[in-house]
Amino acid sequence: MRTEVIAVCGTTADKEKIEAAGAIIRTGGLVAFPTETVYGLGADALNPEAAGKIYEAKGRPADNPLIIHISRIEDLPEIAENVPETAYLLAKVFWPGPFTMIFKKTRLVPVETTGGLETVAVRMPANETALMLIKAAGGFVAAPSANSSGRPSPTVASHVIADMDGRINMILDGGETEIGLESTIIDMTSETPTILRPGRITAEMLAAVLDQAVSDQPSRQDIHGAPQAPGMKYRHYAPLGKLTVIEGTEENVVSYINRQLHADRAAGKKTGVIGTDRTVGLYGADSVKNIGSREDELFIARQLYRILREFDDEKIEIIYSEAFTGTGVGHAIMNRLSKAAGYRVTEV
Repeated sequence: MRTEVIAVCGTTADKEKIEAAGAIIRTGGLVAFPTETVYGLGADALNPEAAGKIYEAKGRPADNPLIIHISRIEDLPEIAENVPETAYLLAKVFWPGPFTMIFKKTRLVPVETTGGLETVAVRMPANETALMLIKAAGGFVAAPSANSSGRPSPTVASHVIADMDGRINMILDGGETEIGLESTIIDMTSETPTILRPGRITAEMLAAVLDQAVSDQPSRQDIHGAPQAPGMKYRHYAPLGKLTVIEGTEENVVSYINRQLHADRAAGKKTGVIGTDRTVGLYGADSVKNIGSREDELFIARQLYRILREFDDEKIEIIYSEAFTGTGVGHAIMNRLSKAAGYRVTEV
């Protein structure tokens, strides 16, 4: 299959390009497109065969559910049942945006899209190209991240090309994504709204709107259970090299990592470190990446997947990363880092 790459700017000037991409999705094809979080791999969410093509292109486990993207709140009842008023309160504040809600699905939604579940994950992205594409494609686009399953999610079109070239019909290149981490996912089917995947929209932000507590349960899940949402069960976001996250005081972390690097070099391993602007000059690795200032977690979030992919390009075998705060956006950063590390987190 030849994959066509089309540059877009997110304005009405893209109308013909977006209409062509929407036609591909309507006829059962696959199109990668930018959102404000990461690039998504879109297919007709209501077409079981099209949903199956997403799993095939990504090498994605069949029980890992897809998120349906919509462009209008009025379309929600077509795919979701028993939508509580609290969900509409949240949608009014956080849609369009990096925020996904889970509901009981209607009969219109095939289980091929939901990973066999009777629930459906829904979001409305805050990216003009994405919204235009959803409308052109018929209103319901299933779209996980546009990367090979388990790999770091794509934040620029070149990442999509590296993983998906020859596997999908089209890539809409809209430049670098704004946020760089996937959406927050919250389960609205339980009495207490529960975050299943942390993201830019935090539990504190949701609780302030609802005027009630929001559960922020650990997103690691028993390997024998069916995942309720994307990113819960399988290894995700991982570089090719072995990644370990190191927690502790700055002095202890730097000292520990340098000791490990000395042993790794003696073993002939090519090493990498993710540090901050305060510490990058303190490490003796083959490749040291500055992820930014600890005071700017939004910037750190935007850099994470790019840095992990750069290590792959450099064929780094052993990677160490400093840990980050476990609150706010830092919670989402640590969620992705710990999953990328296969939960290898060492406290020093």
